[in-house]
Amino acid sequence: MTRRSFTVAGAAALFGAGLTGDAVAADAAVEKRRRPRNTAFRGMWIASVANRDWPSKPALPAETQRAELLAHLDTAVRRRLNTVILQVRPTADALWPSDYEPWSAYLTGVQGQDPGWDPLGTAVDEAHKRGLELHAWFNPYRVAGHADPSRLSPDHPARSNPDWLVTYGGKLYYNPGLPEVREFVMRAMLDAVRKYPIDAVHWDDYFYPYPVAGQVFDDDAAYERYGAGFADRAAWRRDNTDQLVRGMAAAIPKVRKGVQFGISPFGVWRNKATDPLGSDTTAGVQTYDDLHADVRKWIKRDWIDYVVPQLYWNMGFAPADYAKLVPWWADTVAGTDVDLYLGEALYKAGDPVQPAPWQDPAELSRHLSYAGRYRQVRGHVYFAAREVAADPIGAMARVVADHYTLR
Repeated sequence: MTRRSFTVAGAAALFGAGLTGDAVAADAAVEKRRRPRNTAFRGMWIASVANRDWPSKPALPAETQRAELLAHLDTAVRRRLNTVILQVRPTADALWPSDYEPWSAYLTGVQGQDPGWDPLGTAVDEAHKRGLELHAWFNPYRVAGHADPSRLSPDHPARSNPDWLVTYGGKLYYNPGLPEVREFVMRAMLDAVRKYPIDAVHWDDYFYPYPVAGQVFDDDAAYERYGAGFADRAAWRRDNTDQLVRGMAAAIPKVRKGVQFGISPFGVWRNKATDPLGSDTTAGVQTYDDLHADVRKWIKRDWIDYVVPQLYWNMGFAPADYAKLVPWWADTVAGTDVDLYLGEALYKAGDPVQPAPWQDPAELSRHLSYAGRYRQVRGHVYFAAREVAADPIGAMARVVADHYTLR
């Protein structure tokens, strides 16, 4: 399938009404999608970036990749989960035959090379056969885990639009400050929504990249061109992220009705010392300030259907205590139409570098017991599939035995 050529000049013509920032300026344009079912949300992430969970390595035969994927789905059923969140756009590439971006190198080892099958299409079909929801997980702006554009596929959109790129921390990113970039990444993601009956569009915590000491994210030219009227660069960056979120929220139901929109942010919006509305934490990263993502605003304005804060800390962890963050997030979603699911750090269970609480197989089960006190908490999501299957110290088995006795 031939990918469409994307240039700055051609962007406006390719984007229909309702997809650009201007077209969704009014909050009323954000339509609500189908509400999740009433049963508790029990999910797991399947990460493809760097072959973290799946495929286990690049360039495996198609039948082996497919067998590994189905094994993860079967594991989800065995663990009495009801949702898998599959990463299908890890680095401005695709795990489906995209009209806009190349095939992912995590499949074949060569970006742009056809793997000989359709992973996303297979995942949707096979998940639904098993009674699982399939949420398609996209990363909006990450382009590569290296800083060399010449290593990208020859027909990669970033090669024909080098001014879209920012090099930061030894990696390549699309510049969120450019309207044509926001429009393009929306279109690239919506391609999957149009082609497949996915249950949700899912984004993780990467908007503007995490801070790298001593380095500057160079968006000077974009700020000079588009930053007039904002108090400072940070406010402008947050507005750029707002536009992407609100634009996607408005566009999804135009492409396929009934598809949910969920976001899994870093677990601390702001510390109380920074903002009295923040949580009783002293986290070194604050998503509002460092990633320029005002998740609280998106919730209060009902721009998203669900939120999965990554509460990857144990009970009693002083800088970011799970027991203090759960009530903060519960209070934040109260009175909104946004469902709250909690991201759980299964990957830390039994890891020898983690503190003592993570050596106890019951730590995660205690999380679910504690969160159960808050009616706003409607489920949990586990990072990630590899640990859900391997379960080195039995933490996942303990969760299932204690909390998932009913399918």
